[in-house]
Formats: sequence, structure tokens, C-alpha cells
Amino acid sequence: MPRINLLAHHGVVEPYTLRGSRSWDAPAKPAFNRVAFSAAHVVADARSAADPWVEAAVDWDATLRYREHLLSLGLGVAEAMDTAQRGMGLDWPTALGLIEKTVAMARGKPGALVASGVGTDQLPPRPGLTTADVIAAYEEQAEAVEAVGGRIILMASRALAASARSPEDYEHVYGAILGSVREPVILHWLGPMFDPALAGYWGHDDLDAAMDVCLRVIAAHAAKVDGIKISLLDKEKEIAMRRRLPEGVKMYTGDDFHYPELIEGDDLGYSHALLGIFDAIAPAASAALQALGAGDEAEYRRILAPTVPLSRHVFAAPTRFYKSGVVFLAWLNGWQDHFVMVGGQQSARSARHYCELFRLADAAGLLDDPDRAVARMRALLTVQGIDA
Repeated sequence: MPRINLLAHHGVVEPYTLRGSRSWDAPAKPAFNRVAFSAAHVVADARSAADPWVEAAVDWDATLRYREHLLSLGLGVAEAMDTAQRGMGLDWPTALGLIEKTVAMARGKPGALVASGVGTDQLPPRPGLTTADVIAAYEEQAEAVEAVGGRIILMASRALAASARSPEDYEHVYGAILGSVREPVILHWLGPMFDPALAGYWGHDDLDAAMDVCLRVIAAHAAKVDGIKISLLDKEKEIAMRRRLPEGVKMYTGDDFHYPELIEGDDLGYSHALLGIFDAIAPAASAALQALGAGDEAEYRRILAPTVPLSRHVFAAPTRFYKSGVVFLAWLNGWQDHFVMVGGQQSARSARHYCELFRLADAAGLLDDPDRAVARMRALLTVQGIDA
């Protein structure tokens, strides 16, 4: 196996011999007993003259090629979400172009699932922002997604968090949007660890009180809610909420720390999946879900167990920088020919972080071509002044 010098935890360069080997195969014809979406990343156009801090330049061919890969593994695509750097480099006009292209691409693929993020990110922060402004922004995006035949994920809104003065404001805004959409949507509750601007969402800092408000919204509009994705990194909160959902409303886990057990579930139910980490571990996720669907829970756990330390590292605080790790793995595995991100976000993590990520991906059997991965890792470390 190839060797490389990597930074250790104490900052000293140490030799590392790759050891990971894939002991599972992604299914040729996936069949799952859970709905599973992968939130998908975007590939930047590294040759664009656009300033990455100012303008989003996307490599559309590479971006869509990765979505085709996810769909081929039986995973749905959650489009233009946080993993696509929504609000961290990807603006609404570019997000809409991405949604249009992905929906059109998936239309000719039987069984392909695509759901797209609808938010309020076209609203610039400003004094005097009102809930009426938030409703209008949500409606603008919802109408645009529905016009291209897209399914909606109703994302949490920074503008709503800034303008709402009470839980009733949240109930009013969500009631207005859910009353106007054509088809049931997936709600999205993103915790402040993913976006500090969403602190106090649903009108409460206390998560139990916030959950009560969210459940009231769902109960009042259950016919328009397919399910809810929560990303709180708290499995007990997710399980408690899952057990309180109205019949027919799904829980989609967004917990990138505890996803294996939440998806497997217990005697009282289970969660479906809408996860950013599924972008990075897509072949393993597909193989594990295939095993779960076939009733082989032991194989499901065996495949996913080594992906959890990887995921916990990718989503380590500051959690909002997890996108850098997702794109890093796509680059190592040859899905893009560079490690340049929209918004220049490749700089959000340290060389030491990427070295540990490399080790954990190897341990999970997620480096498709070890020689290529080593060559690319060496190139990255050379730029950082490290002799790999």
C-alpha cells in the first residue's frame, strides 16, 4: 500500500501507510426500505475569472456528474441545500440555475428523487425587515421551484430568525407558505451549530419549547408536510420528536453524528435520511441501506460503523465548515480535478484537519484509488509547506 507523510495531532509530520480496503460493494440495482437523500455539493469553476468571495462560479458539468453518481447509487439528491454552500458562497440566482439543471437531468431517470431548497436568501439583511417580507421571499422561491417541476425542501430562514418577535410569527409565516404550495414539502430545522444566525428558531432558545412550536405548525398543516429534517446533532431530541409526528409525516434525520442508529430505528419507528455526510460516503451509504432493506442489520452496522468517526470529524466545530471536508473527499476520489470551492471555502479548515480526514477516509475504505488520493494529498500539503 502507498505511504505518505501526514501531520499528526501534535503537529509533527509522521509517516502513514494506507490500510483501508473496501469490504463491501455498492449495489448495481439499489433497493432501500428508507427514503434516503444526499445533500449534494457544488464544484467550483477553478478557471473562472470571478472573485470567489464575491461571485459564485460553478463547473456545471462536474456538478451534475456527481449528482448522476448519487442517483445511480439509489440516493436522492437534496439540491441547493447547505452542502451546496447555500448562504456560504451560493446565491439564489445560481441556486435556481442549479435546481433547474438537476431537475431536468433527473427527469429521464426512473425512480430518481430530487428535492430542492427553498429559502429567503435573496433578502439582504436590513433594519425593519418584516415577516411579510419573509413570506414574499419564500413565495418567490417556491413558485420558481414549482415552475420547473421541482419538489420543495422549505429551508430555515435567517431573515425569519431576525424579524420574528414571537413563536406566533413563525406559525404565521409557515402557515402562509404551506397554505400556498402545491405539493407536500419537507421542512428543514437547522440548528445554530450549522448556522449561528438561526439561534432561537421557532421563537425559543430552549429546544423543547421550539419543538412544541414546530410540531404545532406540522399538525396544523399535516397534509402539506411530507416530513421534517432536523439537524440538531441530538439523537434524543430527534427520537422524541419522531414519536410525536402526525401519522404519515416522516422524520428525515440530519444528524451527521448518530445517523446509523437513527435510520435503523427501534420498535417504535425509524428516521429516513437527508444527510450531508451521504455526499462524502455515498457508496458505503448505498451498500449499507441495501443491507438494511434486505434485513441484514449486522451488515448495515458493519459498513456504516467506520464512517461515523469520519463524519464526526468532517462536522466538527465550527460545524458550518463541514462542506470543505465533503469537497475534499470528492477531489481525492477523482470526481473533480481540483480542490477549489465556491467562496474560497477550501481555506476554512487546517492542514492538520485534512490529514486526519485522510486517515479516517482510508480507515472507512472510502478512498477509491489510494495512489491517486496520495498524489493529491501530497500536492495539497506541498502548498501548505509540508514535505509529504
